Amino acid sequence: MSSIRVAYMHQHIKITPLIKLFAAVCSLTLAVSLAACGSSSSASSSGSSSTSASPTTSSSATGSDSTATLTGVTAKGTLGKKPTISFKTPFKATDGAAAILQEGDGATIKEGDRVCYQGIALSAETGKEVQSTWDANTPQCDVVVNSTSLGAARYKLFAGQKINTTIAIASTDTSQTTSSSGSYIMALTFVSRSKALTRAEGDKVKDIPSNLPKVTLASNGKPSIDLNGYKPGKTLVVQTLIKGKGETVKDTNTVSANYTGWLASNAKQFDSSWDRGSASDFSLSRVITGWKKGLAGQTVGSQVLLIVSS
Repeated sequence: MSSIRVAYMHQHIKITPLIKLFAAVCSLTLAVSLAACGSSSSASSSGSSSTSASPTTSSSATGSDSTATLTGVTAKGTLGKKPTISFKTPFKATDGAAAILQEGDGATIKEGDRVCYQGIALSAETGKEVQSTWDANTPQCDVVVNSTSLGAARYKLFAGQKINTTIAIASTDTSQTTSSSGSYIMALTFVSRSKALTRAEGDKVKDIPSNLPKVTLASNGKPSIDLNGYKPGKTLVVQTLIKGKGETVKDTNTVSANYTGWLASNAKQFDSSWDRGSASDFSLSRVITGWKKGLAGQTVGSQVLLIVSS
């Protein structure tokens, strides 16, 4: 049985598995964090900063408008580089409490931006680093700055900050068996910002073979299909419909994409992320061969027609 899928890739690509706690702390809807942003608007800095946690409000995992402030955490180092985070141990703080550790000097983060950040997770019990994206240079791009995705208080914390700002957030993982092993201080440094895509953006591809199914788009970008008399074979068909201007996807990447799938025999829709209301994140190393071959080499922002034989 053959199937047809049309997908477009968002303004971000993930290169390696990520710290899941970052997603939870930021109150995001996606379970997997993302990395390696598209266009960057950060400003490089040669300056350094050493500050302690300043009072601020933030949203907790429950989405409240404000929660406790975080004090007693400091950051040292050059802005935009991996900071050295210090605090007295064992450290106790309210889950979700947040503070600005270093004021950035780059571009201002605006409403609707997708923000990429480098992160460090430190044990609140020992102060030791347990995870970091800095070492492998795998920034995460799972933050879209709007109150819907972040919650009111976290939105206030992120919006208006500058690139190279470092914030700290306290996190308690209730799934852990002991409080000491499940309490962390997360230090996030904003490293770039870019426009968050809501649909495919780029140049429409010309000279698409006339015998392929015809794809039309609704006002929100959701695709619909007309088989156009197409008779599926056993060969994978990959046709770019809109050529995005973002980064090139590698076969080792994880991408975020909206897609719709239909049976090639009768155009019956069997799946659609558009109908679920959110994009899907998936590693190209863990999907069927047709998806991996079809999406590797595409660029972020593209819309792609895949006809895959099962």
